[in-house]
Amino acid sequence: MEDKKLELVFAPGCFDSFEGTQEELDELVQEIQRMFDSGEFMEKSEPVNLDELDDGILEALVSEIDMEPRKLN
Repeated sequence: MEDKKLELVFAPGCFDSFEGTQEELDELVQEIQRMFDSGEFMEKSEPVNLDELDDGILEALVSEIDMEPRKLN
């Protein structure tokens, strides 16, 4: 079985509440991409126990999973 190559995709609107400058946002996105590409994000990640999540966060995750994939123009 071939390993699927992971792809980093930011959901539309995920940075809408970001309160920095466009330059700061660009740097943040680049750093996230760098960590993703290097595998550092996996090294620093921790499993999430769904039973311990706040109900609002859990509802948001479930609604995101249930949504149809969005196409960007």
